[in-house]
Amino acid sequence: MTAPNGRAALATQPTQTDTTPGTEWWRAPFRTFQTNLREIDADLDVAEVLDFLEEFGTNVWLLSVGGIISNYPTALPSQTANPALAGRVSGDLVGDAVAAAGVRGIRVLGRMDFSKVDRRRAEEHPEWLFVNAQGENQVYNGLVSVCPSGAYYQERVFEVITEVLTRYDIAGFFLNWMSFNELDYSRTYWGVCHCLACHKGFEGFAPGTPLPQDSASPGYRTWQDYARLTLDDLTARLRAHIRSLAPTAALILGDRADIVFHEANNGVGRPLWHHLTAEHVSAAKAYRPQVPVLVNSVGFVDMPYRLAGEEPNHFAQFLLQAIAHGAVPSTYVMGRPSDSPYANIAVAGEITRFHRDHADVYARLRPDADVLLVRGDRVGPALAEGVRSEFEGLYLTLTESHLPFDVVSSTRLADLGSGADGVGSLGGYRVVVLADLGELAAESVAALDAFVAAGGSVLATGSSALAAGAGQLAASPVRRHLASLTSVEATRAAYVRLDGATPSGHPWGRPAPVIGALHVIEAHPDASVALPTLGRAPYGPPEKCYGHSEADHPGYAERTVGGGTVAHLPWTVGRVYREQGLRAVRDEVADRIRALGARPVGAGLPEQLQVIRGRSAAGTVVHLLNRSGDAVQRFLDPIPVAPVELTLPWSGPLPRARALVADLELPVQPAEGGIRITTPEVGRFEVLLIDRS
Repeated sequence: MTAPNGRAALATQPTQTDTTPGTEWWRAPFRTFQTNLREIDADLDVAEVLDFLEEFGTNVWLLSVGGIISNYPTALPSQTANPALAGRVSGDLVGDAVAAAGVRGIRVLGRMDFSKVDRRRAEEHPEWLFVNAQGENQVYNGLVSVCPSGAYYQERVFEVITEVLTRYDIAGFFLNWMSFNELDYSRTYWGVCHCLACHKGFEGFAPGTPLPQDSASPGYRTWQDYARLTLDDLTARLRAHIRSLAPTAALILGDRADIVFHEANNGVGRPLWHHLTAEHVSAAKAYRPQVPVLVNSVGFVDMPYRLAGEEPNHFAQFLLQAIAHGAVPSTYVMGRPSDSPYANIAVAGEITRFHRDHADVYARLRPDADVLLVRGDRVGPALAEGVRSEFEGLYLTLTESHLPFDVVSSTRLADLGSGADGVGSLGGYRVVVLADLGELAAESVAALDAFVAAGGSVLATGSSALAAGAGQLAASPVRRHLASLTSVEATRAAYVRLDGATPSGHPWGRPAPVIGALHVIEAHPDASVALPTLGRAPYGPPEKCYGHSEADHPGYAERTVGGGTVAHLPWTVGRVYREQGLRAVRDEVADRIRALGARPVGAGLPEQLQVIRGRSAAGTVVHLLNRSGDAVQRFLDPIPVAPVELTLPWSGPLPRARALVADLELPVQPAEGGIRITTPEVGRFEVLLIDRS
C-alpha cells in the first residue's frame, strides 16, 4: 500500500468490530456525544463517561484523538503526544476508551484537528503554514495555522490516519476546521493564503488570474472555487485512504464526505437566525439524500464563554430541527461531561432518548417536499447581505404558509439535474424557487429548462435568471430586462400593487413597498402579467407627497410552455417580509407558489406550528415543531398549540396514524386528494407516524 505522498504506508491492518464487506454502520440511525478534551483531561475516567453516554441515549462517542495533541503515544515526528498522558496508568487514553466502549457496544469516532501546529514544527516546516498577503503567519495561543494546499495536509495527515487505524478500532474521523483559515478563533480576518503551494495551485487552476488578497479583491470568487475544489479533492482522497485501511470507517466532513458535519452553535454578537440548523441539514439532504448529516450541537454559549451553558429552549431547537429533517443528533461539551453541568443537558437527553426509542421511524428519514428553495452561495460581499435577506424572507414565507420545502445551494443546483448516482433530483419537486440569485451558470439553466419541460414550475425573484438583457430560461416570461433599480434611493417610494380585495375607494389598491431591488422587465408576448408597479412620487415634506402613476412594467409575469411554467417576481419580495414583516406580501408570494403546484398541509394552521413532512422506512413521518417561543435573539418557553387538522396527500386505503410523543392513536379521515388527521395538543414538539399497516 502506498500513501498519497508516495511513501509506504504502515502495513498492519486494524481490527474491526464489523468486517462484513461494504457494511456502513452510519446508514442506520445513531446518536453522538462529543467530549472535546483539553490537555488536562488525559486522566479521563472512561467508565464514568460511558455510564453517562448510556444514560444520555447515545451510542457513538466523538473523542479527541489526534492532530494538535495526540491522546495516544504517537510515533510520528509531525505529532505531539499529550504530555499529561504520563499521569495515566496505561499512557494511552484512546486505547483505554476504544477497548471499554467496544465492550458496551458504543462506537468511537476520532476527532482530529490538523488546522494548527506548534511553534517548533512551524519553524521546522514553514512550507506547511498559512501566509497572508503581507507574508505573516497566523498565530493563535502559540499555535500556527497550516494551509490545506501544503504538505502537512496533503501528506502528513494521511500518515496520522494510518497510525491511528493500525492501532485502534476507530469507527470514523471528524477533521475539525479543515479550511483555508481566513478567520481565526477571535474572528479576525486574515485574508487569502499566499503560501507558495497556494500560488502554484491557483496559477494552475486559473492561469493569469492574480491571487487575491482578501474577499474584496478581484478574483476572490475564483479563489473560492479553487479552495472548495481543493478541499473536495482532499476529502475524496482521505475517504479512499480510510476505506483502504478500514472499509467500515466513515469520514465526517463537508457535503462530499461519508457523513456531513454541521456544528449548531450560538455566537455572541451574531444575529440569530432561528432556522439555521434546519437550513443546513435541508441543504445537505436535498443534495445527497442518502448521506447522513451529523448536527453537533454546542452545549455552551460561545467558545470564549464555554463555562456558560446554552439556553435550554435554544438548545432543544438545535436537536429538534436536526431530527425533523433526518439528521443525526449530537451534543458537544468541552472536557468531561461532569465538568459541564449545563441546564440544557437535561432536554438534550430527552430528545436524544426519543430518537433512540424510535430508531425505526428515523431509519432513512428524509423530508418529502413539493418546493425547492435555492439559496445564493456565490455572491460578492457587496450583495451578500441583501441576497441572504431575500432567502430568509422566502424561507419564512414557506414555513409560515405550511408549504413543505427543501433548501439547496445554488452551487449544487446543476447537480440535481445531472442524474448522478447518490445525488438528489429536481424531478421530485413541483416548484423551484430562486431567491434573487442573479445570473445562473449554464449548467443550472439547462437543469431548470429540463425540469420545466417535464412539467415543473419555477418562480424566480429579484435578479434570478436574468442575464444579457433577458431571462435566461427557455420558458422565461421576461423578454427584455430593461433596468435594475438597486440603490436605496432608487427604490424608495416605489410600490407594487398586490392582488386581492382592497379598501373601498382606495385609488391604488393594496400597494406593497419595494425593499432592496426592482428589475424593470418587458414581458414575453404570450406571458400573463399581474401586480402593476407604481412610479415614485415625493415622500416629503407632507405637502408634496402625491403624484404616483401606474407604470407599464409588471411586478409579476408568468409563462407556460408545454406542461411547465416559469414565473418571475422581478422585485425582492423576500426582503419585504424579512425586513418589514408585511404579511400581505408574504401571503401574495405563498398564493403564487400554491398556484404553481405546491400543496399546503392544511388551511388555517397557526403560523407558529412548523410542519415538516418526511418519509422513512417506517412510513410517512410528520414533525410538528412549536415555534411560539421564537423571539428576537432568543427562544422562550413555547406556548402549547391546540389540536389542528392536517391534510396530507395519500392514495389507497386509509392508513394508521399515531402521535409518538403523546403516545396516541389518531383518527384518519378521507379528504380531497388525501387524508385529514387531527393532531393532539403540541407542547415543544410532536411526531406523527402514518403507515399502511
